[in-house]
Amino acid sequence: MAKVPLAPIGRPRDAFLDPASYERNVAALAAKESELAARRAKVALGWGPEYTERVHAKGKLTSRERIERLKDPLTPIREIGTFVNHGRLFGKQESPAAGVVTAFVRVEQRWTMVIANDNTVASGAWWPRTPEKIERAQEMALRLRIPVIYLVDCSGLYLPEQSLSFPGRTGAGHIFQKNSLLSAAGVPQIAGVFGDCIAGGGYMPIISDRVYMTESAYMVIAGAALIKGAKSQHLSSLDIGGPEVHVAQSGCADVRVPDDATALTLIRAEIAKLPSGGESFYRHGADAAAPQQPARELGGLFPSDHRMGYDAEEVLARLVDHSLFWEIFPERGRELVTGIGRVDGLYMGFVINRQGLMDDPEHRGQQKPLGILYKEGIAKTAAFSRACNDDGIPIVWMQDISGFDIGVEAERLGLLGYGSSLIYTNSTNTTPMFTVLLRKASGAGYYAMAGHPYEPVVQLSSVLARQSVMEGRTLAIAAFNTKLDDEFNIATQDPSEREKIQKGMQDTEARIESDMDPYKAAAQMDTDEIVSFGELRGWLECFAQASYQSNGYRRVKNPRIWSLHDLAALSEPRV
Repeated sequence: MAKVPLAPIGRPRDAFLDPASYERNVAALAAKESELAARRAKVALGWGPEYTERVHAKGKLTSRERIERLKDPLTPIREIGTFVNHGRLFGKQESPAAGVVTAFVRVEQRWTMVIANDNTVASGAWWPRTPEKIERAQEMALRLRIPVIYLVDCSGLYLPEQSLSFPGRTGAGHIFQKNSLLSAAGVPQIAGVFGDCIAGGGYMPIISDRVYMTESAYMVIAGAALIKGAKSQHLSSLDIGGPEVHVAQSGCADVRVPDDATALTLIRAEIAKLPSGGESFYRHGADAAAPQQPARELGGLFPSDHRMGYDAEEVLARLVDHSLFWEIFPERGRELVTGIGRVDGLYMGFVINRQGLMDDPEHRGQQKPLGILYKEGIAKTAAFSRACNDDGIPIVWMQDISGFDIGVEAERLGLLGYGSSLIYTNSTNTTPMFTVLLRKASGAGYYAMAGHPYEPVVQLSSVLARQSVMEGRTLAIAAFNTKLDDEFNIATQDPSEREKIQKGMQDTEARIESDMDPYKAAAQMDTDEIVSFGELRGWLECFAQASYQSNGYRRVKNPRIWSLHDLAALSEPRV
């Protein structure tokens, strides 16, 4: 088959959701998304206006101001890792965003990964988790083969906490290995050095293809204070490693510029020299288009109570171009939707969990809950994932999952084996994969659907996302199982013992519920970014464009010869 049979999906909102329910969902979500906006704004302030003024007094821009000048006008900054170290104190100090801004930024009509030390937070020092955050951004750029731009203004490790960021497999030195791997893969790296660039901060730009230094910048293995202490020499850091040294003498930098604005203009010019992106070619003559069903309605489809369902097809209809979709294996494994849609004119694969109840195909007259992986759905998803990988189609995994089916029948049907097949597939895929946690992300289902441990390029969480092995109440029952009867009621009749068990269960449930807070996951780098539902379509456009921007490093089949056509043909009923 030469044609991808995209068909309309979704309905106008009032055809499936009454206005009162929609408004109730919107209102509940608004409070959470307002909190998200407020927390982002606080992070963006760094250590506050006083430190911004200090930067300006030196004739420099803040890191976020540099990114604003670097990006194409009227394009969004897709920041990742905003909440790394959120809520964590080091002594009495906070490290907003771990002291570094990492973001997908559009520069000269190309997606780039920008890594910028926040010079309003301890002069851009590296805190605990700062190296891991930088490395995560470098890994994303490597997987997508998009250019990396380093905006370096770094005073080195935050020394009071150096033991948490210097050693270890993902310690600060791992950044330079990532620099090297990016270089070996031919990924362009461009560095602007704008101020302090000490020790590890001095090494970070060196492997870059271009290095620009402003007059106030320096790169040194050891700064003036350390040299004074070790060698009793009175020198300034500019004397040791300023642009006069590294541009005119050592060759460790390429171009000397007067100020921040000039450096940013020249970095943009370097990006403009690179080949244009492959997106237009891979659209195969299609035009980018908005969904027919408005993307702005998306958040109102989700009940805030994670136990209540919604229509997965309606979610997809508000994400894919023209609300057109090709579902693969529509009659099998009904607990999931698998299929293809366009985003910004580019083909993307989608896997999303259905919610509610479905007829049990193996027990007529019975129903079973959705949001769970059963045998057919696992097999279907593994086959779809393999085919997308073979065809070079990026995959978006949209999770609202409680886990795998359990029990005697599940084991008899071999769910362990089918689950292992899906996990193997997602572990070995080379096509870009992206994961979105819509609400629940529980148990081994979270793993099987390309959760963070299976290294999607990016994992996003909504403000409703809940990551855990199991829900709080379920875990409390499991933890106190020996104290409960067959109906999960407290077995003892002793009042004091009953009170103790009841309090223990309540405390356990409350702790698990707290652990499922998406901000806690983001603080620990267990998810890459928290986003509002209104931003989700824009993020998918970024993923699609970045996936197809670079070409020649992975196989992208033309749609006439997709493996997916073979799967669809084999699943058609015989006439």
